[in-house]
Amino acid sequence: MLEVRALDVSYGDAPALWGISMTVGAGELVAVVGPNGAGKTTLINSIARILPSRGGSIWLDGVEVTALPSQAMCELGVALIPEGRRLFVGMTVEENLEMGCYRPAARLHRVQGMERVYEIFPILKERRRQIAGTLSGGQQQMLAVGRALMARPKLLLVDEPSLGLSPLITQQLFEVLKKIHADGMSMLLIEQNVAIALDIAERVYVVEGGRIVSTGKPKDLLATRHIREAYLGEDVEAGSR
Repeated sequence: MLEVRALDVSYGDAPALWGISMTVGAGELVAVVGPNGAGKTTLINSIARILPSRGGSIWLDGVEVTALPSQAMCELGVALIPEGRRLFVGMTVEENLEMGCYRPAARLHRVQGMERVYEIFPILKERRRQIAGTLSGGQQQMLAVGRALMARPKLLLVDEPSLGLSPLITQQLFEVLKKIHADGMSMLLIEQNVAIALDIAERVYVVEGGRIVSTGKPKDLLATRHIREAYLGEDVEAGSR
Protein backbone atom coordinates (compact mmCIF):
# COMPACT_ATOMS: atom_id res chain seq x y z
CA MET A 1 0.00 0.00 0.00
CA LEU A 2 2.60 2.55 1.13
CA GLU A 3 6.19 2.51 -0.07
CA VAL A 4 8.87 5.04 0.83
CA ARG A 5 12.03 4.92 -1.28
CA ALA A 6 15.32 6.54 -0.21
CA LEU A 7 13.58 9.54 1.34
CA ASP A 8 15.70 12.56 2.31
CA VAL A 9 14.23 15.46 4.28
CA SER A 10 15.92 18.65 5.45
CA TYR A 11 15.05 21.73 7.46
CA GLY A 12 16.77 24.35 5.38
CA ASP A 13 20.36 23.19 5.05
CA ALA A 14 20.10 20.88 8.05
CA PRO A 15 19.43 17.24 7.05
CA ALA A 16 16.79 15.47 9.15
CA LEU A 17 16.28 12.14 7.34
CA TRP A 18 18.70 10.20 5.13
CA GLY A 19 17.74 7.45 2.71
CA ILE A 20 14.63 6.23 4.50
CA SER A 21 13.06 3.23 2.76
CA MET A 22 10.07 1.42 4.24
CA THR A 23 6.72 -0.17 3.42
CA VAL A 24 3.29 -0.63 4.94
CA GLY A 25 1.27 -3.43 3.40
CA ALA A 26 -2.51 -3.47 3.02
CA GLY A 27 -4.05 -4.22 6.41
CA GLU A 28 -0.67 -4.08 8.15
CA LEU A 29 0.26 -2.23 11.34
CA VAL A 30 3.84 -0.97 11.20
CA ALA A 31 5.55 0.98 13.99
CA VAL A 32 8.47 3.39 13.86
CA VAL A 33 10.34 3.80 17.14
CA GLY A 34 13.45 5.66 18.22
CA PRO A 35 14.74 8.29 20.64
CA ASN A 36 13.47 11.85 20.80
CA GLY A 37 14.87 13.89 17.93
CA ALA A 38 15.49 10.84 15.75
CA GLY A 39 13.24 12.13 12.97
CA LYS A 40 10.10 10.07 13.57
CA THR A 41 7.63 12.95 13.39
CA THR A 42 9.52 14.43 10.44
CA LEU A 43 9.06 11.10 8.66
CA ILE A 44 5.32 10.85 9.20
CA ASN A 45 4.75 14.52 8.30
CA SER A 46 6.71 14.02 5.10
CA ILE A 47 4.64 10.96 4.21
CA ALA A 48 1.51 13.05 4.79
CA ARG A 49 3.14 15.71 2.52
CA ILE A 50 3.01 18.35 5.23
CA LEU A 51 6.78 18.56 4.90
CA PRO A 52 8.52 18.53 1.50
CA SER A 53 11.25 16.02 0.78
CA ARG A 54 14.64 16.79 -0.72
CA GLY A 55 15.13 13.40 -2.37
CA GLY A 56 13.57 9.98 -2.79
CA SER A 57 9.93 9.17 -3.47
CA ILE A 58 6.66 8.13 -1.83
CA TRP A 59 4.23 5.69 -3.43
CA LEU A 60 0.64 4.85 -2.55
CA ASP A 61 -1.03 1.84 -4.14
CA GLY A 62 1.63 1.81 -6.85
CA VAL A 63 1.22 5.49 -7.75
CA GLU A 64 3.91 8.07 -6.95
CA VAL A 65 2.53 10.80 -4.68
CA THR A 66 5.77 12.61 -3.80
CA ALA A 67 4.76 15.87 -5.46
CA LEU A 68 1.18 15.95 -4.17
CA PRO A 69 0.00 18.46 -1.54
CA SER A 70 -1.33 17.24 1.80
CA GLN A 71 -4.99 17.77 0.84
CA ALA A 72 -4.54 15.47 -2.12
CA MET A 73 -3.24 12.77 0.24
CA CYS A 74 -6.47 13.12 2.19
CA GLU A 75 -8.44 12.62 -1.01
CA LEU A 76 -6.45 9.43 -1.63
CA GLY A 77 -7.48 8.03 1.75
CA VAL A 78 -4.58 8.97 4.03
CA ALA A 79 -5.49 10.42 7.45
CA LEU A 80 -3.04 11.82 10.01
CA ILE A 81 -3.53 11.85 13.77
CA PRO A 82 -0.88 14.47 14.59
CA GLU A 83 1.37 14.69 17.61
CA GLY A 84 -0.31 16.86 20.22
CA ARG A 85 -3.78 16.14 18.76
CA ARG A 86 -4.30 19.65 17.27
CA LEU A 87 -8.02 19.78 17.88
CA PHE A 88 -10.25 22.79 17.30
CA VAL A 89 -10.32 23.46 21.02
CA GLY A 90 -13.03 26.13 20.89
CA MET A 91 -15.44 23.86 19.03
CA THR A 92 -17.57 21.03 20.41
CA VAL A 93 -16.72 17.36 20.19
CA GLU A 94 -19.27 16.83 17.44
CA GLU A 95 -18.08 19.86 15.48
CA ASN A 96 -14.54 18.48 15.59
CA LEU A 97 -15.78 15.16 14.25
CA GLU A 98 -17.65 16.98 11.49
CA MET A 99 -14.37 18.56 10.42
CA GLY A 100 -13.02 15.09 9.75
CA CYS A 101 -15.55 14.27 7.04
CA TYR A 102 -15.14 17.23 4.71
CA ARG A 103 -14.15 14.91 1.82
CA PRO A 104 -17.18 14.32 -0.44
CA ALA A 105 -16.88 10.54 -0.14
CA ALA A 106 -16.74 10.77 3.64
CA ARG A 107 -19.54 13.34 3.80
CA LEU A 108 -21.87 10.87 2.11
CA HIS A 109 -21.33 8.50 5.04
CA ARG A 110 -21.35 11.13 7.77
CA VAL A 111 -24.08 9.50 9.86
CA GLN A 112 -22.52 6.03 9.70
CA GLY A 113 -19.12 7.52 10.50
CA MET A 114 -20.44 9.34 13.54
CA GLU A 115 -22.18 6.18 14.77
CA ARG A 116 -18.97 4.20 14.40
CA VAL A 117 -16.92 6.74 16.33
CA TYR A 118 -19.50 6.87 19.12
CA GLU A 119 -19.55 3.07 19.25
CA ILE A 120 -15.76 2.97 19.62
CA PHE A 121 -15.67 5.90 22.08
CA PRO A 122 -18.98 6.06 24.03
CA ILE A 123 -17.61 8.88 26.20
CA LEU A 124 -17.47 11.10 23.11
CA LYS A 125 -21.17 10.56 22.51
CA GLU A 126 -21.90 11.53 26.10
CA ARG A 127 -19.83 14.70 25.65
CA ARG A 128 -20.69 15.51 22.04
CA ARG A 129 -21.88 19.03 22.99
CA GLN A 130 -18.85 19.72 25.21
CA ILE A 131 -16.10 22.11 24.11
CA ALA A 132 -13.12 20.03 23.01
CA GLY A 133 -10.62 22.12 24.96
CA THR A 134 -12.31 21.17 28.24
CA LEU A 135 -11.88 17.42 27.73
CA SER A 136 -9.22 15.44 29.57
CA GLY A 137 -6.03 14.58 27.70
CA GLY A 138 -7.18 11.03 27.10
CA GLN A 139 -10.57 12.15 25.81
CA GLN A 140 -8.90 14.66 23.50
CA GLN A 141 -6.76 11.88 22.06
CA MET A 142 -9.89 9.77 21.52
CA LEU A 143 -11.42 12.72 19.69
CA ALA A 144 -8.33 13.07 17.50
CA VAL A 145 -8.61 9.39 16.56
CA GLY A 146 -12.34 9.72 15.95
CA ARG A 147 -11.88 12.79 13.75
CA ALA A 148 -9.40 10.87 11.57
CA LEU A 149 -11.78 7.92 11.28
CA MET A 150 -14.54 10.24 10.05
CA ALA A 151 -12.48 10.69 6.87
CA ARG A 152 -12.96 6.97 6.10
CA PRO A 153 -9.21 6.49 5.49
CA LYS A 154 -7.53 3.42 4.10
CA LEU A 155 -4.21 4.35 5.72
CA LEU A 156 -4.00 5.86 9.20
CA LEU A 157 -0.84 7.74 10.20
CA VAL A 158 -0.63 7.95 14.00
CA ASP A 159 1.99 10.20 15.59
CA GLU A 160 2.92 9.70 19.28
CA PRO A 161 -0.59 8.85 20.56
CA SER A 162 0.65 8.13 24.11
CA LEU A 163 2.24 11.56 24.53
CA GLY A 164 1.13 13.11 27.82
CA LEU A 165 -1.20 10.25 28.76
CA SER A 166 -1.16 8.11 31.90
CA PRO A 167 -0.15 4.43 31.54
CA LEU A 168 -3.76 3.31 32.09
CA ILE A 169 -5.22 5.65 29.46
CA THR A 170 -2.39 4.73 27.09
CA GLN A 171 -3.23 1.04 27.46
CA GLN A 172 -6.92 1.72 26.81
CA LEU A 173 -6.12 3.80 23.74
CA PHE A 174 -3.87 1.13 22.29
CA GLU A 175 -6.58 -1.48 22.78
CA VAL A 176 -8.77 0.73 20.58
CA LEU A 177 -6.02 1.03 17.96
CA LYS A 178 -5.71 -2.77 17.98
CA LYS A 179 -9.45 -3.07 17.34
CA ILE A 180 -9.36 -0.53 14.50
CA HIS A 181 -6.49 -2.44 12.92
CA ALA A 182 -8.28 -5.77 13.40
CA ASP A 183 -11.15 -4.33 11.35
CA GLY A 184 -8.75 -4.06 8.40
CA MET A 185 -7.19 -0.60 8.78
CA SER A 186 -3.63 -0.14 7.51
CA MET A 187 -1.66 1.85 10.06
CA LEU A 188 1.73 3.51 10.45
CA LEU A 189 2.40 4.24 14.11
CA ILE A 190 5.06 6.58 15.44
CA GLU A 191 5.53 5.89 19.14
CA GLN A 192 7.99 6.82 21.89
CA ASN A 193 6.77 4.02 24.19
CA VAL A 194 8.78 1.21 22.60
CA ALA A 195 7.35 -1.57 24.75
CA ILE A 196 3.75 -0.85 23.79
CA ALA A 197 4.69 -0.27 20.15
CA LEU A 198 6.39 -3.66 19.97
CA ASP A 199 3.32 -5.22 21.54
CA ILE A 200 0.90 -3.87 18.94
CA ALA A 201 2.93 -3.82 15.71
CA GLU A 202 3.46 -6.54 13.12
CA ARG A 203 6.72 -5.00 11.91
CA VAL A 204 8.94 -2.31 13.38
CA TYR A 205 11.49 0.18 12.03
CA VAL A 206 14.03 1.67 14.43
CA VAL A 207 15.13 5.21 13.51
CA GLU A 208 18.19 6.83 15.07
CA GLY A 209 19.86 10.01 13.88
CA GLY A 210 17.58 10.31 10.88
CA ARG A 211 18.36 6.83 9.54
CA ILE A 212 16.77 3.40 9.81
CA VAL A 213 19.20 1.35 11.86
CA SER A 214 17.13 -1.80 12.31
CA THR A 215 13.92 -3.40 11.15
CA GLY A 216 12.07 -6.63 11.76
CA LYS A 217 9.27 -8.36 13.60
CA PRO A 218 8.84 -7.36 17.25
CA LYS A 219 9.95 -10.74 18.57
CA ASP A 220 13.17 -10.54 16.57
CA LEU A 221 13.95 -7.01 17.75
CA LEU A 222 13.21 -7.99 21.33
CA ALA A 223 15.93 -10.59 21.02
CA THR A 224 18.57 -7.96 20.24
CA ARG A 225 20.73 -6.50 22.97
CA HIS A 226 20.55 -2.95 21.61
CA ILE A 227 16.75 -2.76 21.72
CA ARG A 228 16.51 -4.30 25.16
CA GLU A 229 19.17 -2.06 26.67
CA ALA A 230 18.54 1.21 24.82
CA TYR A 231 14.75 1.20 24.76
CA LEU A 232 13.49 -1.21 27.41
CA GLY A 233 15.98 -0.31 30.12
CA GLU A 234 17.31 -3.83 30.57
CA ASP A 235 20.86 -4.61 31.60
CA VAL A 236 21.40 -7.59 29.32
CA GLU A 237 24.97 -8.23 30.42
CA ALA A 238 24.01 -8.18 34.10
CA GLY A 239 21.00 -10.38 33.42
CA SER A 240 23.16 -13.01 31.74
CA ARG A 241 25.45 -13.45 34.75
